[in-house]
Amino acid sequence: MKIIATNIGKSTTVSWNGGEIQTGIFKYPTMEPITLQKEAVGSDTIANRKVHGGEDKACYLFSSEHYPYWKNLYPNLDWNWGMFGENLTVEGMDESQMRVGDIYSIGSALVQVSQPREPCFKLGIRFGDQGILKAFIAHGYPGTYVRVLEEGTVTVGDELVLRERSENPLTISQFYGLLFARKKESHLVQLAVNNTALPLHKRERLKKYLPSA
Repeated sequence: MKIIATNIGKSTTVSWNGGEIQTGIFKYPTMEPITLQKEAVGSDTIANRKVHGGEDKACYLFSSEHYPYWKNLYPNLDWNWGMFGENLTVEGMDESQMRVGDIYSIGSALVQVSQPREPCFKLGIRFGDQGILKAFIAHGYPGTYVRVLEEGTVTVGDELVLRERSENPLTISQFYGLLFARKKESHLVQLAVNNTALPLHKRERLKKYLPSA
């Protein structure tokens, strides 16, 4: 896996529900290295820290392989890397192979896969269509957030190198499907509850789906 774009955004004012809000969803490639910090990417904008940023969502990665699918659906947009609000556009990333808890080195940083991206209305703002939210969920390739174990810089051309494979086999794709499934498979729920790399509040919410003892 290789980084093909490093993306950051400035705070942008947009109209929403009769008012104005700030968003950092409009990210664009930068020629400079970016710094992965414990709770955010240096020089990037996080407008709402209640749902973005923090230790479990410090940096967002999205695969370049998914771009053709979306370009076909939205051919009239002004396409560039960073369209999905990702800080790192990654060539060769596969959510069906990436386990929650896997540890990678990227440039001089060390990161751990923490959780998939769950789309919100701001993705719809970027695409000019709130219908993309359901389509994004159905497509099943959400990208992933990582927590930063060791801060460092990342630049275009750097590789993601797997340093430690999670012993828990739950993949990003499996967990993403589990989040939105009406009927949740018990063995996947159990894997998620047992996976300490997932944020605690997500594991706690899933406990109610475990079979009663």
